[in-house]
Amino acid sequence: MTKCIAFHSYKGGTGKTTLAGNFAAVLAKLGFRVCLLDLDVYAPSLQSYFMIEPKKWINDYLYSEADIGDVMQDLTPKVSEIDMESREMQSDSSRGAKDNVKGKLWVGFSNAKKEEIYKLEGGADTTRKQFLRRFILLREQLITNYDADYIVIDTSPGIRYWSINALAVADILFLTLKAGDLDIEGTKKMAEEIYSSFTKFGTKSFLLLNRVSGYCAPSPLIVKPEMTTSNRSGPSTFIIETPEDTDEVLAREVRMTIMSSIPCYCDIQFLRKEFLTALKYPAHPFAKKIENLTLSLSQTAGQL
Repeated sequence: MTKCIAFHSYKGGTGKTTLAGNFAAVLAKLGFRVCLLDLDVYAPSLQSYFMIEPKKWINDYLYSEADIGDVMQDLTPKVSEIDMESREMQSDSSRGAKDNVKGKLWVGFSNAKKEEIYKLEGGADTTRKQFLRRFILLREQLITNYDADYIVIDTSPGIRYWSINALAVADILFLTLKAGDLDIEGTKKMAEEIYSSFTKFGTKSFLLLNRVSGYCAPSPLIVKPEMTTSNRSGPSTFIIETPEDTDEVLAREVRMTIMSSIPCYCDIQFLRKEFLTALKYPAHPFAKKIENLTLSLSQTAGQL
C-alpha cells in the first residue's frame, strides 16, 4: 500500500528540502518506487536542487493544462549516475556494478515564478476548488499510474493554504525543527491545533530534529536551575542536562515522538553545491542517518 509522507516545519530554514530530497533518493536506491513532489509552492527550490528545468510543472497540472505524465520527471538515471560516481571512488566489492539503484524516482516540480505563485495563492473560490480537486487526483494518479510505494512531499512551512492541503493527503507527517532555533511554543501550538486534526483520523506525526550539536562541535551542557522545598524564592541547586534530556523535554512538550535527530554537519552545509549527499558520500554519518530514517519509516509504515 502506498504511503504518503509530508516534510513540514513551523518556520523556514530547517533543512526539510534537503532531507526530503535525500530521503526520497535513498528510498529509490533501496528498491522502492518513489514520487517526490515539490509542494513548497510559495518558495519552490527542488528544480535548482536537481538542476533541471522541466517543461511542465505541478502548477500546469493543477490548471488542467498538463497530464500527470507531462509533470513527473523520471530522475532515476540521475540518481544512478550519482551513485555510480560515488562507488567509483571506493575500492569495495560494489565497484564496477552497472546499476546499484534498484527502485525508481520520479519528481514533480512547482514553478518558482512570482506570477505562478500568485495564481495558486490568490485564485477565486471556484478556482481553488478546481485546484483542490486536481490536487487530490494527483495523489490518486501517482498511486495508479506509477504504482508508487512512497509519495514524498516537501511542503511550505507554517500554516498556509497549500501546506494544509499537503498535510491533509499525507499518511505520515515529519515536523522538521532546526536545533538552536526552536520555537517550542509555536511548534506546540501548531501540533495541538493543526496536527491533532489529522492524527485523530489516523495520520501519524513525528518530530524530525535537524542540525543538532555533537558532530561539528561538542555537545553543549545545559544548566537548569532547580527549586527545592526549603527555598521556594529562588534556585538553590543546578542540574546539568544532556542534549538527550532536552530532546525528551521537547518531545514531551510537543507531545510527539522523535523519529530521528540529525547532527549539524558543517562539511555538508557549506558545500558549494550540496546535492543528494547521502548518495554521493554513502560512508558519511549523514548518509547513515538518512538510511536509518528510511528503516524507521519502513517499520512505522508496516504498522499502519
